Amino acid sequence: MGLTKTEIFTDEQNRLAIMLKALAHPARIAILQQIINANACICGDLSTELGLAQATISQHLKELKTAGLIQGTIEGVSVCYCINPTTWSELKEQLSGFLNTVALNNNCC
Repeated sequence: MGLTKTEIFTDEQNRLAIMLKALAHPARIAILQQIINANACICGDLSTELGLAQATISQHLKELKTAGLIQGTIEGVSVCYCINPTTWSELKEQLSGFLNTVALNNNCC
């Protein structure tokens, strides 16, 4: 499969695609839900709550952090993760704008 020519798309299109790609796995959705439901940074072990290996959780956390959806801080020997409010607002705004561009018409197709 060829590489995507990201340079032909706008920065906004590329950024939205990166964030949505990070969201496109049920384990990552579950991780985000755990963080959101905690309403605080999560420093503990998510593997027990999600039933996944710690290495798998770490990989998913890395993907979410790379996309900017979460941020991490080091506290002692553990890393605490929370929602990145700036990126979360950006995602909310871009996704709402994207979804609201369609005027649903029951007479189509």
